[in-house]
Amino acid sequence: MRISEILVPKRTLCDVSTGSKKAALEIVSNLIASADSSLIQTEVFSSLISREKLGSTGLGNGIALPHGRLKYCQNTLGAFVRLQTGVDYDAIDQKPVDLLFALLVPKKSTQEHLNILANLAKMFSNNESVEELRRVQSRDEVFSLLVS
Repeated sequence: MRISEILVPKRTLCDVSTGSKKAALEIVSNLIASADSSLIQTEVFSSLISREKLGSTGLGNGIALPHGRLKYCQNTLGAFVRLQTGVDYDAIDQKPVDLLFALLVPKKSTQEHLNILANLAKMFSNNESVEELRRVQSRDEVFSLLVS
């Protein structure tokens, strides 16, 4: 699955101001819930938080891939947020997170879920691409980098 199949410009935000991991997850939950009228923001948030309780999705280098599954989710949905300032995220390297790519998948999409996470982790392991995501100025530029 390509990023362009799960992410649209209106679920891509830049330079969002927030002070905590919880607040950042609320933001991405709102973005994802806005994609489908059958989704409820609090349920999306609960799914993401439940996964975080199993272990942080902070990969290191300021990147997090919060993800969850919902029974009533019909399609895989993504949201990307670049924060103005990194937040404590309990990342593996203990560094603040400023780039979050959130993913919500249908409950039954186990293998697809894992494949998408692997592709995202690979994409975010490219330091040049990550620095470019931090450098560009507009949402459209960020979106273009993510889907290219």
